[in-house]
Amino acid sequence: MNDDADLLARAAAGDDAAFGALVRQHTPRMYRVALRITGSAAEAEDVVQDSWLAAWRSLASFRHESAVSTWLYRVVTNSALALLRRRRPTISLDAPEPDGQSTLDSALLAGAVPGPEGRVVRAEEVDAVLRAIGRLEVSQRVPLVLRELEGLSYEEVAEVLDVNVGALRSRLHRARVALLAELRER
Repeated sequence: MNDDADLLARAAAGDDAAFGALVRQHTPRMYRVALRITGSAAEAEDVVQDSWLAAWRSLASFRHESAVSTWLYRVVTNSALALLRRRRPTISLDAPEPDGQSTLDSALLAGAVPGPEGRVVRAEEVDAVLRAIGRLEVSQRVPLVLRELEGLSYEEVAEVLDVNVGALRSRLHRARVALLAELRER
């Protein structure tokens, strides 16, 4: 049994410290997903809190058919989508990550252009991409965030979204085409 599965089993048996360890370990990733889906730091915090409450209530029903992290991605994605259905917010992805940079930021900022000028150019490119992602339809934004920004495998994203891999690949293709169109318009 892996560490997450062990922590989950202990939490389901009433070990609050094990649940706390899961919260500490997975909250940063869950927050990033919620932020990228909702576009709002305040709403992302609410989504993560709602997600942990939902996870706590569902501990006993977890079937161990998927990884704990995949299950938590599904919980946070569903919570974020539920929030978007209740309220159509203005999407702004300009909010910084808790650690100051996302995975995408780090990858792009480590680009080939050296020096401060290169970092400024890369930061502007990252901002443009994140704003363009924020303008995508939710059905395109969510799989793109999970696959490209969070690095989940096709199988994991398909499981989180409860679709088959073929349907996911189609959604991702449409999302990438739409993202390119958004970036060309700027």
